[in-house]
Amino acid sequence: MAFLNRFDRYQFGLILVPLLATLVIAAMLLLLEKMLNLFDFVVNEGGPVSVVWRMLGNLIPEYLSLGIPIGVMLGILLGFRRLALSSELDAMNAIGVGYGRMLRVPFLFATVFAIVNFGIVGFLQPYSRYAYEGLQFELRSGALGASIKVGEFAKIGKRATLRVEESFSNGADLRGVFVRSSTEDGRSLAVSAARGQFLMSDDTNVIILRLKNGTLVHDAPRASVPRVLTFVQHDLPVDLPEMANFRARGGKNLEMTIPELWRTMDDPKASPTLKLEARAAFHRRIIQCIVMFVLPFLAVALAVPPKRSTSALGVFLSVIIIVTYHKVTEYGERMGAIGRIDPVLSQWIPFALFTVFCLWMFHVLAHKPGGQPIGGLDRAFGKLAKAVKSLWAPKRPILADAVAPAG
Repeated sequence: MAFLNRFDRYQFGLILVPLLATLVIAAMLLLLEKMLNLFDFVVNEGGPVSVVWRMLGNLIPEYLSLGIPIGVMLGILLGFRRLALSSELDAMNAIGVGYGRMLRVPFLFATVFAIVNFGIVGFLQPYSRYAYEGLQFELRSGALGASIKVGEFAKIGKRATLRVEESFSNGADLRGVFVRSSTEDGRSLAVSAARGQFLMSDDTNVIILRLKNGTLVHDAPRASVPRVLTFVQHDLPVDLPEMANFRARGGKNLEMTIPELWRTMDDPKASPTLKLEARAAFHRRIIQCIVMFVLPFLAVALAVPPKRSTSALGVFLSVIIIVTYHKVTEYGERMGAIGRIDPVLSQWIPFALFTVFCLWMFHVLAHKPGGQPIGGLDRAFGKLAKAVKSLWAPKRPILADAVAPAG
């Protein structure tokens, strides 16, 4: 950082702290919103709770792709806002340091996080998304050790049904066990036992259900009367279901890296639908990285409040603008993937409009004397706030002057 002077280093510190704080808070809020849905999904599928944390970990790169632009935007905005409120921006302008020169540090942050975002959306996110989908598949298929719910009938293996009244010691001690199994030739076996326990066997495809103190009813097509036996201990082998292998990575465009998307776009063997999806995803990911260089212009323009005002309207607008732009590009990717809109135009036209808007906002602030791009909005919100306060403010009683009676 030898090319940065003392003011640049001071500015670097002002931006870095809110940037990192905002990035962490944004990512945590997005994960908390998703965590509740994942807990419901895992519990309903009967899987271990620990898989929730693995699934959330695989979602972090996806949420960082939105959290990084928000963090960079708010970090620069809050840093410049502090300079503006302390009149340091006016002092720098007075000695000939314009807003263009002050963008050196914001563009340094934008460059670093553009590279980081490129690595995330281009290479890390496809692998983490594939791992997330794989965990969902294993959870649904029971490969993660789905639990048997107490008091409900559960199918284990191909032709066996199990019901447990009570469970103790994390499933090691089962009480009130009922099992019914059948074979392809029509024979059936129904067993009820006071206690039960699952044990491993030498065959990885078979587990042993050891039952104690129960009754066994065996029925066969040729038998006139079912056989009924009582036992003290009986080992019942149960065939485990065959686990299907999860599909290979790349089944969806979210699971392709940027080089893989590029090759798919030019692959003559790929279907037209897959090519459209690859083009839409490729151009959106490129835009997600390039847009980082536009954010400093918008952040600085929204950071400086009008004179004699400490309004935080710019902070509020910045979040709305960046989230709206993110949703517009996301919608454009979906429309481009199904052929409603050209995948290239669906990304680059919104980006061009967004860039023009940000540059105009910065131009008004930096090159027009007394220019304030959100000055009108700030005044309007100020009047609205005063009107709301007047409605809720308590009314003072009107005291009439007391007039003394004439003597």
